[in-house]
Amino acid sequence: MKLNIRVGQGYDVHAFAAGRKLILGGVEIPSERGLAGHSDADVLCHALCDALLGAAGQHDIGAHFPDTDAQYKGADSTRFVSLCVDLLAELGWGVGNVDVTIIAEEPKMAPFVPQMRQRLAELLRVSVDEVNVKATTTERLGFTGRKEGIAAQAVVLIGRIAVSHAVD
Repeated sequence: MKLNIRVGQGYDVHAFAAGRKLILGGVEIPSERGLAGHSDADVLCHALCDALLGAAGQHDIGAHFPDTDAQYKGADSTRFVSLCVDLLAELGWGVGNVDVTIIAEEPKMAPFVPQMRQRLAELLRVSVDEVNVKATTTERLGFTGRKEGIAAQAVVLIGRIAVSHAVD
């Protein structure tokens, strides 16, 4: 038996925008501003999609869900995660674990981390203990430090087991 594993990483960033809901990891976060984007601009789900697709060698989120396609205008980004997981399954891959980081000065994320972990676990078809969500600031440096937007990073481990049969 041979164990096949791959690692993927993703990164995404969106600027703040007035008049929009702030959605991160499929969870609505109370905030005066949301994020600008063609879809719901869930920067965490977008980074996660890039990590999933990258691990499977399937390009990136823009290739699969382009912002030039009207069907994705205002789309719920959790749908993108589900579709990425479906694609990986079709290719024979399953998610092992994920580790994601939200980079933002505000709002405070800690109260929403358990909900994000639960929602992402459902989407990824794994247990909650295989999903880690954390948040950090940039100590008021850069665009996130100036409260101009939010960034997210994701790392995923995917795997499949290929069984080789020895010939007698």
